[in-house]
Formats: sequence, C-alpha cells, structure tokens
Amino acid sequence: MNVPDGDLVRHGPTPGSPRRGRGILNKFVADPVFQRWAARFPLTRRLVRRDGEALFDVVAGFCHSQILSALITLDIPEKLQAGPHSVRALAAHCDVPEPRMEILLRAGAALGLLKTRRDGRYGLARKGAALTGVPGLAAMIRHHEVLYRDLADPVAFFRDGTATELAQFWPYVFGAAQAEAPETAQRYSKLMADSQLLVADDTLDAVSLRGVSRLMDVGGGTGVFLGQAASRYPQLAMTVFDLPAVVAGVPVDDSRFSGRLETVGGSFRDDPLPDGADAISLIRVLYDHSDDTVRDLLASVFRALPSGGRLIISEPMTGSRAGDAYFSLYTLAMQTGRTRASAEIAALCAAAGFVDARAPRARRPFITSVLTARKPR
Repeated sequence: MNVPDGDLVRHGPTPGSPRRGRGILNKFVADPVFQRWAARFPLTRRLVRRDGEALFDVVAGFCHSQILSALITLDIPEKLQAGPHSVRALAAHCDVPEPRMEILLRAGAALGLLKTRRDGRYGLARKGAALTGVPGLAAMIRHHEVLYRDLADPVAFFRDGTATELAQFWPYVFGAAQAEAPETAQRYSKLMADSQLLVADDTLDAVSLRGVSRLMDVGGGTGVFLGQAASRYPQLAMTVFDLPAVVAGVPVDDSRFSGRLETVGGSFRDDPLPDGADAISLIRVLYDHSDDTVRDLLASVFRALPSGGRLIISEPMTGSRAGDAYFSLYTLAMQTGRTRASAEIAALCAAAGFVDARAPRARRPFITSVLTARKPR
C-alpha cells in the first residue's frame, strides 16, 4: 500500500545548536542608545520599524481580537456583503451610538478588514471578504468569548489551572456520560462541523486515499470529513464512529454518501473499534485528550486495522505560531488534552506498533498539520 509523500518523522531527541554571541547581541538590541541609533541608521531603520510594529501588534493583540469579535457579533461583515454603508446606517442597524460605531469601523479598517470609500461609507476589504467566506470562522470567533473569559486573569490561568468555562463547553472529552444530553451534543457537534470544512480539505489535499477500500473516521462527529472524502472518492466506503448522541445527527441521506456510509455509536474510551476499515482517520481528536487516553486510542486503532492498514492524523501541532500561541492555550483551558509536536505524536504511534510515520506538508499549517503511519504487514 502506498504511503503519502511527506517528511519522515524522526522522533528521537535533536541536539540544540545555540549560536554563540546571541546573548551579546540581545544586550545590544535591548540598549535604548542602540535602539535610537538603529532607528536612524539607513541599513537598520527598516528592520527596527518592522520589529517595532510587530511588537506593538503583540501588545495590542487583545484589542485587535475584541474589535474582530465586535464586528462579527454585530454582523457588520455580513451587512457589508451587500455593499458599502454609511456610519449612520450601520450605527442604526446595530443599535450602537454613531461616534462609537465610527471608532469601531475605523479600527476594522486599520486591521485591514474594512476600507473607507471616497464618500465616507465603509465596505469590505479583501481580508474582510475572506472572513465571511471561510466556513465556520464567524461561529468560532463568536465562541471565543468563552476562552476570553477564561484568560481574563492570565497569570492565574497559567499559575494554578483554575476551573475554566471552556472545560464545560466540551463535555465529551470527559467521557461519553458527560455528552448524552441531545442539546449538549448538538451544540458542540454544530461548532465542530462548521469549523471542520477547511481542515477536511487541507487534510485530503495532503493525503491520498487511493487504494483505500473503507475509511473509518473515529471521533468523526456528524461526518464532515467523510462528506468531503466522499466527494473526492466516489467508490470509497466509509464508517463514522462517535458517541451515540453525536452520530444520531449524521446526515446519512446526504447524496454524497449514496449509501456508502455506515454510522456506529460508541465511545473509543470504553468500546472496541469496529473492524473492516483499511484506513482510520483521527481528525482533531488526539489534542483533546491526555497522553494515557491517546495511548489507549492508538492501541485500539492498531488492533482494528488489518496488516498494512493506514492511520491518518490531522490536527494543530506545536512548532507553529497557531499551535504554540493559540491551540496550546485552548487545550490548556479545556483541561484535558494538549497540542503535541509531530515527532511526539509519531513516538506515540510507534509505541502502539505503527511504522513509517510521515508528515505530509499541509497547505496551511495554521489550520492543521498532518501525520500518517501504517500497521506493519
């Protein structure tokens, strides 16, 4: 069976290579006298300005995120899809005082989401238009208010692991019994489905399913990933395995599946995975769970696969800004899982018996990273 092209993942320790003199350079850079000189010197002033702007963006990042949240919550990008609007019209539509609306719109323009027309009206900039076109992004931004509340005291958040609201939003990570209520399952299933289309497409761009007879998506929610796979591989048989309350919402009558989709309800914590698939996918599953749960799940996947069977893992991983400065905090607030480096996931796979772990290059690592492995023949 062919393994997708990608970098072979080496999961042994890699010795560091610190550069000599880095400490001396840092002292120079931190010196106010050097900063003033570098800001004027022709060969360095552009670099100083670029670094200064980037640093200020970090300082102002919370304000930027709140500007974005306000724009989305007030549905301003959606309103501007129909065309430019005046400050007065948007203020009336959103029930926001006109002077405050003008500040919000100017802020949106400063972030490159909106742009000002010559007549003073505001329209969507390119990034703003992309914001409305990304499936599930607006829903995820609205959901961020939960994470923001958990991070309101960041020192307490990192210091003592105070109880978080986000942990209660995703009860399924604590076990099947925590997610039996239909309204609870519907809440998190919808958010996962809304935000998974891009993940699915990027994963399928990185991994070929040619030669696979049946793909089982474990923790597959309402079948978003399998729906995208079904569109690309019309002969592929599929199984979605998730909690009974979740798979009850799978649209099995979707024309893309054309009778090829089987749904199986169960908990991978408590139940064996069904046999019959020669490839198993774990899409945004491992980072929700502890190392012990991940080890048990990978062992269960290994048992369910035939010799030569393939494992496909797709989720945020450390080593990128998205993985280290966003998803690591998100999983910390969830209080159950954590983001891991591809080499660490490869080591967990190897411990379960998998071989030939590879990391196919994903188009957009800020959306997902991919790792594949196989069961020996």
